[in-house]
Amino acid sequence: MGWTVLLLAGLCEIGFTTCLKLSDGFKKLWPSLLFLVFAIASFGLMSQALKTLPLGTVYTVWTGIGAVGTALIGFLFFREEATPLRLGLLGLVLLAIIGLRVVP
Repeated sequence: MGWTVLLLAGLCEIGFTTCLKLSDGFKKLWPSLLFLVFAIASFGLMSQALKTLPLGTVYTVWTGIGAVGTALIGFLFFREEATPLRLGLLGLVLLAIIGLRVVP
C-alpha cells in the first residue's frame, strides 16, 4: 500500500510542477490553484507513505518520479529538447527508482 501511495504522490508532484510552469509566476488563477491542490495532495500522500516506508526511500522515489515525469511533460508539451543523453540519464533515474522498489 505504501508504494501505491508513493506512486500517487509522485504523480501529484508532476501535476504541481506542470501547473507551476503554466501559472506564469502565479499570474494565472487556475494553474495557480491547481498547483496548490496538487502540492497539498503530493505532500499529504508522501506523509502517508512515510508511515510504512523509510524516509530516504520515500524522498528519493518521490523526487525521481517527479523529475522523470516532469522532464517527459517538458519534452511532450513544452517542446523541450529530448536528446539521447537526456533520455539516457532519465532512464538511469528510472532504473534507480525500480532498484529501490526491488531491493529490500
